[in-house]
This record gives sequence, C-alpha cells and structure tokens, in this order.
Amino acid sequence: MKKIVLLGAGIAIFFSSCVSQKKYAELEAKQKETQDLLNSATVKLNSCLESKSRLEADNQSLRSEKNALIDNMGNLTTLSKKGAENLEKSLESLREKDLRIQRLQDAMNKKDSVTLALVTSLKGVLGNLNDEDIEISVEKGVVFVSISDKLLFRSGSYTVTDRAKEVLGKVAKVVNNKPDFEFMVEGHTDNVPIKRPGIEDNWDLSVHRATAVVRILQNDFNVAPARMTAAGRSYYIPIDSNETASGRARNRRTRIVVLPKLDQFYGMIEDTMKDMSGK
Repeated sequence: MKKIVLLGAGIAIFFSSCVSQKKYAELEAKQKETQDLLNSATVKLNSCLESKSRLEADNQSLRSEKNALIDNMGNLTTLSKKGAENLEKSLESLREKDLRIQRLQDAMNKKDSVTLALVTSLKGVLGNLNDEDIEISVEKGVVFVSISDKLLFRSGSYTVTDRAKEVLGKVAKVVNNKPDFEFMVEGHTDNVPIKRPGIEDNWDLSVHRATAVVRILQNDFNVAPARMTAAGRSYYIPIDSNETASGRARNRRTRIVVLPKLDQFYGMIEDTMKDMSGK
C-alpha cells in the first residue's frame, strides 16, 4: 500500500513538473514576443521623437522666415514709400528746372528781339550808304556798326566831317529810341606810323577819333553820356592785311559796339530766380 502511495506521488510530481515547463516555455515565448514588440515600439518612438524634433526645428525656422518676410515686407513698404517720395521730389525739381530754363530762355528771346529790332532800325536808316563805308553785323548777341575812316575823318585827322555828322545823327536817332542798350565807340587805325602836332602815335589818334565821335553824339544829338564809352584800339585789331592800300583802308575805321545793358539783363535773370524761389 505504501508503495502505491509513493508511486502516485511520484506520478503527480512528474505531471506537475511537466505542466510548469510548458507554461514556462509559453511564458518565455510570450515574454520574447512582448520584448520584440517593446523593442519595435521603442524604435518607432525614437523615430517619432526624432521626427518631432525635426518638425519643431523646421517649424521654428519657418517662423523665423515668416517673421523675416514680415519685416522685409515692412521694409519694402517703407522703401517704396520713400522711393515714391524721392521720385516725386526729383520730378518736382525737374519741373522747376524746366520752368527756370524756360524763363531764362524767354529773357534771352526778349533780348534777341530787341537786338533784332535795333539791327532792323539801323539798316533802315543807313541802308542807302555804300557797303564799303558802313557795315552792320551781329555776333553773339552784340551789334557792330563799322564806319570807314574816309566817311568820318580826313586823313590823319580826328576832326569829324559834316558828312560824318549826318551819318552819326542817324545812328543817334536809333540808339536814342533803344534805351535798353549801351555802346562803345572804338577807334582803329592802320599800322603806318603817325606823328603830327597834337597826335603822338596811332594809339593817340585812335583815342582822339573815338572821343570825337562820342562828343558829337553827346553834344549834337543828345545821346546820354552815361551810355557811351570811348576806346582807342590803335592798329592791333586789323580786319585786313596792312600790306596793301585797300587792306589799310579797311583797317582805318570807327566801330560802334552796341551792347545790351548788362544790369537790366541780369535783372531779368534775378526776377526769374525770385519767381522760382517764391513758388
């Protein structure tokens, strides 16, 4: 009986031992599966964490770029506004310069119109004279009236002839009607040396002839002396060769240089500038 009990106990222990190993194997397999799942989940989690970090960095970068773009847009807006203001100022400056140029051009045109009227008047009163005796020309807005020596003076003299007084009277009539002009009377000679009582040399002769004409214009024809200048040029500004008789004859001349009154001309310019500054 005792053997039977021991045998039963052994069999129970044997079967009990077999069940535990099976369960252990199952548990071990389950544990391995769980560990594998855990490892896989850990890998995925780490990957997700890395992705999250990258996304956060990208998001931060995008935020920075967004802010930079917003700042740039603000700067561009400011620059555009300043650019528009500067452009408007430049255009306004150009308009003012154009207007100033136009007004100065108007002043020049006015002066040129007066000059043209003067030339027309002179040619009208002197047109019947021989072209060799008197020439009228305009250079750079200046009117020149050149009168030959033989028409004004006797040879080697500075005494004005009666015929010359007739010509000077016509010139005086024109210049008296043009108060916007001043003029200079220039005496010119040839290069033949001269020395006579009361005349030292060609310088002296040219000055005497210029002052003689100025006195006739002032005393006989009431030309205002303040408008006139007398100048002697001797033989140093020839218009022809002094090697020939005809050339020397051309060089012996009295030239009346008619000039616009510079103070009046500058006054027109100053008025223009004042008008511009008052805009």
